[in-house]
Amino acid sequence: MTDQRATPPSFEPLPEDWQTALFVVAHPDDIEYGGAAAVARWTGQGKRIVYCMVTSGEAGIDGLHPDESGPLREGEEIASACVVGVDEVEFLRLPDGILEYGIELRRAIAAVVRKHRPDIAMTINFRETFGGTNLNQADHIAVGRALLDAVRDAGNRWIFPEQLTDGLEPWGGVRAVWSGSSPQATHAVDVTDTFQAGVASLKEHKAYIDGLGWEGWDPEEFLDGILRGGGQGLGVTHAATFEVFPLGWG
Repeated sequence: MTDQRATPPSFEPLPEDWQTALFVVAHPDDIEYGGAAAVARWTGQGKRIVYCMVTSGEAGIDGLHPDESGPLREGEEIASACVVGVDEVEFLRLPDGILEYGIELRRAIAAVVRKHRPDIAMTINFRETFGGTNLNQADHIAVGRALLDAVRDAGNRWIFPEQLTDGLEPWGGVRAVWSGSSPQATHAVDVTDTFQAGVASLKEHKAYIDGLGWEGWDPEEFLDGILRGGGQGLGVTHAATFEVFPLGWG
C-alpha cells in the first residue's frame, strides 16, 4: 500500500546579501500576516526596511466611518512597524477598496522607489487566490502588479520624468520583487527566533481585528498556522515564504 500523504514543498533560503528593502502593500495589517516576523529578523541584522501603505485601510472597519478609521489604522500600523524595528512608514492615501492597476498607481509607487532606493522590493501575494478557492482581494492584486512595473519604471529617467526634481534621480537598483505568502512561493526565510515579534506586531492592529468580529480569534495560533508550513519546507519551526521575481535579463 502506498503512502498517500502529500509531501510538503521544499523552499530555497532567501538571499540576505542586501541592505535596504521597500515593503509596499495595499493596507495597514497586510505585512503582519507573516511578513513582519521576517522583517524583525532583518532589522535585527541591521538592515533598513521601509514600509509603504498605498491606502490607509479606511474602508476596512464596517462600524467606523472612513474619516475615523483611516487615522486609527495608520496609528496602528506605525505602532506595529515599531515592534519589528521599522521607523519609516509612508502612507500614499489612495482610496481603499477601489485601487486599480494602471499608470497612476505605477507613478505613485515609482516615486517611493526612487526616494528610498531599495535593493529589494516586497509585497504580499498578488496571485488570484491564496491557494485553492480562496480569492485574493483586488487591492492586493493591483498593488503587486503595479510594483513589478514601478521598480522598472523607477530606473528609466524618461518614465515619470516630472518626478526627477530637487535631486531625485532614477533608481534601477532593485534586484528582485518578493511576494509574501504566494501560493507559488519558491523561497523562505527562517523566522523561528522572531515569531513572537511577528505576533506582537499583529496584535497592534486591535481596532481592525475587533472590527472584523472574529470571535475567539488568536493571533499567535493564526500566525503559527501560516508560518509552520513554511518551516516544514525549510527544515525549521517557522518560516515566511516568498515568490521571487528576479529583475534584469537572464
